[in-house]
Amino acid sequence: MIGFVQQVISTAGQIGSAVRSLADIKNRLAILLVCFAVTGCGFHLKQASYIPEDLRVLHLTGDDQKSALYEQLKYELQRSKVTLNDQIDSQNSKLTAELHLYQDELNRQTLSLFQNGQVAQYELAYKVSYRLARPDQAPIEQSFELYRNYQDDPTNSLAKSKELEIILTEMRKLATKRIIRELSQL
Repeated sequence: MIGFVQQVISTAGQIGSAVRSLADIKNRLAILLVCFAVTGCGFHLKQASYIPEDLRVLHLTGDDQKSALYEQLKYELQRSKVTLNDQIDSQNSKLTAELHLYQDELNRQTLSLFQNGQVAQYELAYKVSYRLARPDQAPIEQSFELYRNYQDDPTNSLAKSKELEIILTEMRKLATKRIIRELSQL
């Protein structure tokens, strides 16, 4: 009787391990199927922006070096492992690329009005311009605009002003990432 019980327990253990191995195989097949489906549809992971070697050391200047965009760009360049030369002499200026950030502009255009004539919705246009001067090459001037819609509510002016600050911060982050992406494509 004891031998029979031991045999039943042994058989149950073997069945349990077989079930676990089938579940393991099923999970692996599901992962493989998902991988094939994702690659088959043309999806690619976004690669990091690689700055070219000649732009790894950069002299950053700007019309307004205390602006939030300038500070954000400086931070993102350092995150991209770009060495920023603040003090540059005449000898190094011929060997180092210079990125000059022009004054950024924010324009608002009315999209809709309330019945009482107050503005209900704006379109925010954030314009960014910069110039890249590389040694022994012609300078490259670039500019672009980012757009966002912003709904205004005069009854919640404090909350809406905070929302506008958040939107502007996001637009600055997008602008700096776009500048770095454009630098990586040069």
